[in-house]
Amino acid sequence: MNKKNYISLAKKAANIQINELKKINKVFNNSFVRAVDLILNCKGKVVFGGIGKSGLIARKISATFSSVGIPSFFCDPAQALHGDMGQIEKKDILIIFSYSGNTSELTNMLKYANRFGIKIIGVASKPDSLLLKASDIKILLPKVKESDVTGMVPTTSTSITMLLGDCLATTVMHKRNFSKEKFKTFHPGGNIGNSLLLAKDIMVKGNRLPVINYKKRLTDALKIINQKKLGIVVILKNSNIVGLVTDGDLRREMKFISKTNDLTKFMTKKPLMINESMPASKALAIMNERKITSLLVVSDRDYKRKNSIKLKGIIHIHFLLSRGI
Repeated sequence: MNKKNYISLAKKAANIQINELKKINKVFNNSFVRAVDLILNCKGKVVFGGIGKSGLIARKISATFSSVGIPSFFCDPAQALHGDMGQIEKKDILIIFSYSGNTSELTNMLKYANRFGIKIIGVASKPDSLLLKASDIKILLPKVKESDVTGMVPTTSTSITMLLGDCLATTVMHKRNFSKEKFKTFHPGGNIGNSLLLAKDIMVKGNRLPVINYKKRLTDALKIINQKKLGIVVILKNSNIVGLVTDGDLRREMKFISKTNDLTKFMTKKPLMINESMPASKALAIMNERKITSLLVVSDRDYKRKNSIKLKGIIHIHFLLSRGI
């Protein structure tokens, strides 16, 4: 087979799914609204269930809910017979995915939920299915054309189920005013967490800051640089930033100490500053561009001022690199 045919076959499959997924708009009806309200008002956990490929989708959507601060877990209906249903409480809600809605393994989970008054959101494509008959809120998926050569392998049907789950999650996130700051709380590690880190999350602050009064001597500044180990000292006047001296500056000027010990004669006036809400990745880009190893961090309010700027922290390039940024 000509290898170019691989691409045409892949594009054909992709186009089928893209066109069929537009049918998701049929799902955004009163049942969808009721499902969102039920999730938003849930006092317990949002428990997901499903068998086979629907189970894999349920696991993924459950993980998405957990990652945005909504208590959630996946319960395998096939294992529920062996005690797992004991995890599900009356204050929880069940969201069960099954494209056909007639998977036999769901029976006991549905009976358990109905017996104890646990609310069920059922997601299936057959209105007369076992799942939707037992559900409090019935979300009917549209029938879609599968994208494989036989038209039988779950491809488009799994994609549209996943899309619905993601739409539930993103709608709930919006209504709960979810933000990047909150997302960072639930993702302290990994590439996502690192990409959300701000200057204020990484900066050195408080007693670790190398600062000195403008009336002090060069020799005093050198001692502070050696103590704080950031390679710089920030010159302050009335607690405001007036300049910056690096260890390189001091080494170059040591021969002049006998003539003058005035710090202000050797400092860099108006040193480069960033605001505390700047993404850490952008701070690294600035350091690379300017070929410097440290940046002064000031408050978002002070950043807009020309004078009377107070130091909040310092970012060193080593902090950024050690966090994988």
